[in-house]
This record gives sequence, C-alpha cells and structure tokens, in this order.
Amino acid sequence: MNPVHAALPFPDIDPVLFSIGPLAVHWYGLAYVVGILLGWRYARTLAGADRLWFNGQPAMRVADIDDFLIWAAVGIVLGGRLGYIFFYDFAAFLQNPLRMFEIWKGGMSFHGGLLGTIIAMILFARNRGISVWSLFDVIAASAPIGLFLGRLANFVNGELWGRVSDVPWAVVFPTGGPDPRHPSQLYEAVLEGPVLFFALFLLMFRFGKLKRPRYVGGAFLLGYGASRILVEFFREPDAHIGYLFGGWLTMGMILSVPMIAVGLIAMAYAKPPAQATPVRDSGSGH
Repeated sequence: MNPVHAALPFPDIDPVLFSIGPLAVHWYGLAYVVGILLGWRYARTLAGADRLWFNGQPAMRVADIDDFLIWAAVGIVLGGRLGYIFFYDFAAFLQNPLRMFEIWKGGMSFHGGLLGTIIAMILFARNRGISVWSLFDVIAASAPIGLFLGRLANFVNGELWGRVSDVPWAVVFPTGGPDPRHPSQLYEAVLEGPVLFFALFLLMFRFGKLKRPRYVGGAFLLGYGASRILVEFFREPDAHIGYLFGGWLTMGMILSVPMIAVGLIAMAYAKPPAQATPVRDSGSGH
C-alpha cells in the first residue's frame, strides 16, 4: 500500500486562534502564556508545601515565586529566541537581523530558553538571598507543563515534523512535502510533558527529593536530555543544518548531552542542607 494513502491527514487547525483587526493571537503564543501561568501556579504550590522541604522549612516564600514570574518570562522568551538564532539560524539572522523579532513565526530554542531562565534564577536568587539550587528545583519541576503545551503548538504550526515513515500514525504535514512523517512533536509533548512531570512529581512527593537541593533540577536535566535525544532519532533535522559529525548526530543531540552530564552530577552531589535557615521576609509586593 502506498504510505501516502495510509497516512493520517493533518488536522485542519488554523495556527491563528483569532484576530482583532491587525492583531492576531496565535496558538503558539498562547501556549507560552498559558504554560508560564500554569507553571507559576504549580511552583507556588511547591513553595508553600512545608512537608516537602528539609525540616519543614521552605527555601523560598510563595511571594518570591510571584515576583519571579516576570523574570522567568523574560528569560524564557529572550533566551529561547537568542538560542534559536545562534544555534540554528545564525546565517539567516545575519542577512536579516529583524528576524529576531518575528517570534510569531516560531523559532524558539529550548536550550536557549533554559540558559536564559538559569541566568534569571541566579540573578533573582542573589537579589533575594535564597538558594539558587532550590529555586532551580522548583522551576524545573514546573517546566514540563510549558514544554507540553509548546510541543502541541509546534504540531498545530506544522513545524519541527519528523522523518519520513510508514507507521500507521504517520502524518502528511502541509510544509513537509508529500511523504508521511513521524509526528515527532507529539512524541516530545508526551515525553517532555506528562512523563517527565510525573517522574519529578514522584521524586518530590513520594521520595522527598526536594529536601536535597539540586536533585530535582538534576533529574529534570537528565530526563529532558534523554527524551530529546530519543526523539531526535525520529525528528527531521533542520534543513540548513542537517546531520553532523558522520551523518547521524543532530544539533538537538549535541546540545542535550551536556544536560545529561550536568544532571547526573547534580543528582550525585545533592544532599540536605547543613541546616535549614529560614528565608528572610521578602514581603508580598516586590
């Protein structure tokens, strides 16, 4: 049977949710906003759950999470866009620097967003006098929510599709040519979303790993890096980059290997703090 006829049709979903005059709201942008807000709500829950922390003393206050929301949003968006430009699209950026601001067309790098968020966490934690490792744990535990929604938005946009395949659930993407392809965005959505989220949830609520600063954050890096490398075997690499170093490695794989290494090191050296020092009162309106 011709695999094209056996493939699933791409769902007829308009990337634009709605328009008001010249203003268009895209599913992609909505995914970022909703992901950040849901992640913020979950992070507030973790920060306020005394039983999850060493000696029942949270390393930060709920108000700190509230105030970090803007910092996180800036780190994610700015880091994600700059990361995409430098890791995947630098030549095109040099030809047209205004491409940097065309976020509505897609083009965000998770690895860049991660670096941007890490920088934001370091600056914020130092400003508030709280543990950067514990802040990283809480934010990392919340990140799969946004990753899940972001990958679904990639699917709606018909971008970052997978390699040509004859599996029964292969999809013919509007921008992917006539051949059916792996819906690799959905593979990533499941692995980086619910699977990683519940793995971190069990580490915190069942095994008490939030009491050991950097363990949950390290587990996130390990889990994401391993998931991304696995999916890269099904995902089509960017056409302008292709395969690297021998014809099978991709940029996504190369960027994920250091994440796994750092995650393993962080988990290996995670231990309860020498003493639980109550965080200073950060107020509620900073």
